[in-house]
Amino acid sequence: MPKKALRVGEGRSFLGSTNPLVRPRSLAPAPAATLSEKIYRALKRDIIRGIYQPGEALGEKELTERYKGSRTPVREAAVRLQNERLLRIVPNRGYFVSPITLHILNETYEFRAAVESAAAELAATKGSEGDLLKKLAQLAEVSCTPEDRKSCVSFIEADTAFHVGIARLARNPMLIQAVSEARNLMERIMYAAIDIHYFGEVPGREHREILQAIQDRDPERARQLMHNHIMQSKDKVLGVTN
Repeated sequence: MPKKALRVGEGRSFLGSTNPLVRPRSLAPAPAATLSEKIYRALKRDIIRGIYQPGEALGEKELTERYKGSRTPVREAAVRLQNERLLRIVPNRGYFVSPITLHILNETYEFRAAVESAAAELAATKGSEGDLLKKLAQLAEVSCTPEDRKSCVSFIEADTAFHVGIARLARNPMLIQAVSEARNLMERIMYAAIDIHYFGEVPGREHREILQAIQDRDPERARQLMHNHIMQSKDKVLGVTN
């Protein structure tokens, strides 16, 4: 398969298993709310995995038919996805899949570097949980074979679970939610990058080094390794987009 070039610009998109927002508990959720959640998760998954291309217009009628719902739960799902920067609602025109521009890409990596570096530092400071560390070590071994799309999908899922898992080690619910939400944009990038062989062996090695720093109770090293890991990922993405 020939390699594809990704192109970005300030106002131009280059892209075309996730974590829902924390919702208030309810003793008896209304059927409409349950259907809204189902549509939200399905539509979110399809946007992230590139079923819908950036900038693509999505009609309300089309969405109600595809996700077997009605207008109200579709609208509720659309509002949530707009808040997550995955969808744009344009009055009297409909819904549009959000693009990922160079500006958004830079914002995402800046946010990740700040939040996830802090999470790694806290995880090393507070001490590790054996069972979760063992699980993260297993996730760090998942790799992607460029010719095998299924393996790359497994890698993306493992990568998300790893980074959210580090936030869980920090034992701070706000960090967990922040990292989970940042993964929405990261997964869009990663699914689009499968065909241009973005993945390799380096992420696994870097994940193992971060885990070792956390196990060694070395907050400064854990923070620096996570920061370097994210910045190297950014450089690689910018490299393939050019």
